[in-house]
Parts: sequence; structure tokens; C-alpha cells
Amino acid sequence: MSAELFSVFYQFADVFAFLILSAAGLAIVFGMMGVINMAHGEFIMCGAYLTVGLVKVGVPLAIAQGLAALMAGLIGVAVEYLIVRRLYKRPLDSLLATWGLSLIVTQSMLLIVGSSVTGIGTPEGSFAIGGYTFSTYRLVLFACAVAVLIGLYVIFMKTRFGVVARATMQNAAMAKALGARTGRIYAISFGIGAGLAGLCGALYAPTMTLIPTMGATFVVESFVTVVVGGANVLLGTAPAAVFLAMIRMALNASYGQIIGQIGMLFAVILIIRVLPEGLSSVLVRRGR
Repeated sequence: MSAELFSVFYQFADVFAFLILSAAGLAIVFGMMGVINMAHGEFIMCGAYLTVGLVKVGVPLAIAQGLAALMAGLIGVAVEYLIVRRLYKRPLDSLLATWGLSLIVTQSMLLIVGSSVTGIGTPEGSFAIGGYTFSTYRLVLFACAVAVLIGLYVIFMKTRFGVVARATMQNAAMAKALGARTGRIYAISFGIGAGLAGLCGALYAPTMTLIPTMGATFVVESFVTVVVGGANVLLGTAPAAVFLAMIRMALNASYGQIIGQIGMLFAVILIIRVLPEGLSSVLVRRGR
């Protein structure tokens, strides 16, 4: 019985980690900053390619993943400064600009490195409980997802930077009048979002085939998780991931992955229809 229960938890943890890690960066860039970042998948792809490249030249995997996330964050700061900064009050223009950037990056990677890159293999081995065998690395991904949630909460709720950042995103003019350096705040916040996207790619690089369009695998889940979470992304993203992971896990186990993804998207449609402000609106009302 314990083996079956752990198997259920393992499947839930696997889907939950995928949703949280893919959505964490977008929760900042789209959920908090209001930028419709269609290049989110390309930041994920960037983290994956950098990780594999560093590992192949002898860098230990964990260090390579950290460096890849850092590089993706720095690239995000540059993108914010050169492209996004002028488009904060023009969401449709930001959508088109980041979509164009997505196409440029994807096609450039296709020309430079080809249609695929040899992977590095999943580390950490496996373990058995009862008659089931589980990958240890999938539990590492779950632990990383929980750590990312805790880190985001601490950064944006418990630090001075977080207070100023939230104030800037809610009313930039007032924050600037009170002395906040809003340009720097936006750049750092976008960089954190891009870095988290790069971290997602870095963490999943050992588990996937690397192709220039691999970021598209994460984009749908990341957007629906943020949208279902609602306006208060720090409060809503985790419950949204739990809810969607439970639905997808149940359908995956019964009908396969394709039906699981379709069922999850149907659930998203129903949630948005019933709760247009997302799950966080319910949690905020109950907390009052």
C-alpha cells in the first residue's frame, strides 16, 4: 500500500515541479510586470543549451545549471533594457516584440547548432519501493520547485527590494516620486524572471532532447498556471500548480498524457469562466 501511495505522490510531484519551474519566471514577468513575454520559452531553451555546453567542457552539472540560470538572467536584463523597457504601457506591442525575438532566437539556434544537440543523460540514478522504480532526479526537481517558491516569497515579501518592486509594478509614477529607481527595479525583476526561466531549462536539460523549439514544451503550462493563479501571483501560483497537477496526474494515470493535457486545459477554461480573477481572488477574500 505504501508503494502505491508513494507512486501517486511521485506522479503528482513530477507534474507539480514541471508547472512551478516553468511558470515561476513568467509569474514575475507576466503576472507582476504585465509583460506578455512570448520569448519565455527561449529563455528556458537558453538555460538548457548553456547547461549542456558547460557540462560537455567539464563543468559539474550543479555548477553548470547555476551558471546557466545566471547567464539567462543577465540576458534578460539586456532584453529588458534594449526592447521591453519602451513597451510597458503597450502590452500588445510587447507581445509582438517578444514574439519576434522568439522567432529570431529559435531560427538562429537552428542555424548555429543544428536541429538537435546530444544530451547529457539524467543523473542521480533511481531507487525502488515495492515493485516500483523511481528516478531520484525527479524528486530533486520537486525539491527545486519548492525552493523556488520559498525564494520568491522571501525576495518579494520579506525584503526591501521586494516591497519597492511590488510598489513599482502597482504604481510606477508614485514609486518614482518617492525616490524608487524604477528603471533599475524593472530590469532586475525582468532579469530574475528570465533567470528562473533559464533555471527551468537548466534543470530539465538532462531529461530532454535539446532542440531549438524545446521552449514551446513549457510555454502553454506556464501561461495557464499563471493565469489560473490570478492577479496575486505570489499567492496564487502554488495553489494553481497543485490544482492543475492533481487533474493532470489523475488523467495521465487513467487515459495517458495527451488526454491529461487536454483535460487540464479544459479545467483551465472552467476555472477562468467561474473565477475570472483566478484562485488567488478566493484566497484573498478568505484571508480578510
